[in-house]
Amino acid sequence: MSATFYSLKSQWYPQSRLLKNKHGIEESEDASQAGVNEDSKGRIIYGDYLQLDKITTAQVLQSELQGNKIHDEHLFIVTHQAYELWFKQILFELDSVREIFVSGHVRDERNMLKVNTRIHRIVMILKLLVDQFAVLETMTALDFFDFRNYLIPASGFESLQFRLLENKIGVQENLRVPYNRRHYKDYITENDTETLLDAEQEPTLLKLVEEWLERTPGLEVDGFNFWERLEINIFDGLSVEEKKIEKMPESEEKEKLMGELVKQREHFMSLFDEKRHDHLVSKGERRLSYKALQGALMIYFYREEPRFQVPFQLLTSLIDMDSLLTKWRYNHVCIVHRMIGSKAGTGGSSGYHYLRSTVSDRYKVFVDLFNLATFLVPRDWVPKLNPNVHTFLYMAECCDSSYCSSEDSD
Repeated sequence: MSATFYSLKSQWYPQSRLLKNKHGIEESEDASQAGVNEDSKGRIIYGDYLQLDKITTAQVLQSELQGNKIHDEHLFIVTHQAYELWFKQILFELDSVREIFVSGHVRDERNMLKVNTRIHRIVMILKLLVDQFAVLETMTALDFFDFRNYLIPASGFESLQFRLLENKIGVQENLRVPYNRRHYKDYITENDTETLLDAEQEPTLLKLVEEWLERTPGLEVDGFNFWERLEINIFDGLSVEEKKIEKMPESEEKEKLMGELVKQREHFMSLFDEKRHDHLVSKGERRLSYKALQGALMIYFYREEPRFQVPFQLLTSLIDMDSLLTKWRYNHVCIVHRMIGSKAGTGGSSGYHYLRSTVSDRYKVFVDLFNLATFLVPRDWVPKLNPNVHTFLYMAECCDSSYCSSEDSD
């Protein structure tokens, strides 16, 4: 063989150095085995750290206790336990975000990255939970029927963590669908009811985001005064459109366009009518305050500006979170319908029919953010900014005393 071959061989197949083990037998040294077994030094091991002895023994099959072990009950239990663990993580992230808002740390805009990261993490977990239904769907209706009676009267409706999640995000109590004509708290244990009541005294994510939006720079009447400028530009734009339509020859198309323009004008008149907004809030059709809605719309229109890019990402993530919770509810409805048809639920509810009634806008917390697209207008109608004058778009608020560095984050 050539010298070149041996040279290449030594690169790809380096010769191992021979060493003698403790028994005096020669062995080749292997770099992949050069580690040290730390567990032999009395340190915590994987199973103890994760407390796997508790987790992996928590699947108690009721069918087995009754002497009639049903295979798919194990999948049913594991799936629901996994949901509850992820609910716990979501609550953990949600509480940390709420604390940043409550403590005032959000006034230092450097903390918005942390808020965005944690809300986005919640979004990714919810995507996983929506997809997790596919695993449960590998069980047929007959498979579920085999052990369903062992579950009565337990019901997923009794999940404390899911109720906490709804409350902490901001689902309004007066918009909830009654459960068998009764309040949902009537189905929660006494100890858990106290936990729910404590959570209800805390500000919701919706309320905290609302207060944050009300402080959107550029809304100040004695400053840029975005809202007044926008109102003027929109109605000026509609007047220009009206004149264009009036110049058209009489036709069905002209009549149609004029009708649409009248609807548009009425639509925007309602947007700039604070009393009408407050009336819609009282009916539950809007959630945010009038000023918070202004802030959200301003962020949408100027989302490409440096100071509003991160806030826009947050609003987008809040919409994603609401969408995924709606999809989760819908998937839950579908699998219940698939498994029990129109039968009553194990907890005594109307089952599919009750769950179907919860898939609506009344459970969407950030419904106003979805509706912002209703008020979008041509870009040339949006009030123009002068970088030399309107410097607020390039100067973020920083308060060192409230900044949460990575070292002190919880």
